[in-house]
Amino acid sequence: MAKKHLGQNFLFDTSILGEIVEASGITPNDTVVEVGPGLGTLTKLLAGRAKKVITIELDHELCLRLLPELKTFRNIDLIEGDAMKYRYEDIGRFSVVANIPYYITTPLIFRLLETKQNLESMTLTIQKEVAERIVAAPGGKDYGVLSIMLQYYTLPEMKFMIPKESFHPVPKVDSAVVHIRTRDMPAVRVKDEALFIKLVKTSFMQRRKTLSNSLKPFGPGIKDILKNTGIDPQRRPETLSMEDFAEIANLLE
Repeated sequence: MAKKHLGQNFLFDTSILGEIVEASGITPNDTVVEVGPGLGTLTKLLAGRAKKVITIELDHELCLRLLPELKTFRNIDLIEGDAMKYRYEDIGRFSVVANIPYYITTPLIFRLLETKQNLESMTLTIQKEVAERIVAAPGGKDYGVLSIMLQYYTLPEMKFMIPKESFHPVPKVDSAVVHIRTRDMPAVRVKDEALFIKLVKTSFMQRRKTLSNSLKPFGPGIKDILKNTGIDPQRRPETLSMEDFAEIANLLE
């Protein structure tokens, strides 16, 4: 029985699960982390492809059910615990392949990015709307903080959609698979990364406002800084590229 409060929606279509494994590009040399193994079907497919699979499950009852299912696989470690608190820093280079609960999608992605020195890629089945925000380009309603932060650290790619009817119980929305490869270096050069991130977040806090209004916390000189970069202070934040934000941040610094 799926538990609603844990965001459990099990993907039962084995052909789609196979496509997810293919999209991940994992090899026999890879260590793979799976968050939320569900009934273990994807876990077993990953074990047949990867050197090692670390699968993390919060639900004690589900862990008990999975133990006999997975015990014959010598390369699977079943961890009962919270994926947000797991010590990814201790496992060396790894990739993530997971159908993650919708309610932890964004915080989990940013938790994983904290380990970007070891993180090679993430192949995630997530809510379609979130996937669209991750890969969004400037100018649209989907473009925002999540788009810029993910694209600053990674190269995200939308792979394919999954209709909600492929899950049990059926969720309210469709899903999508995104493959997110960690960059060797951030996408743009900034003098102060913390200032750059603060600038982006502040810009989109009230995204319907013009830049000159939304960036008032940075002081009365912000209009001049915007003009020095050739950016009209009356523009809205979703029209700026990552390079634009980097240039503003570097002038602010």
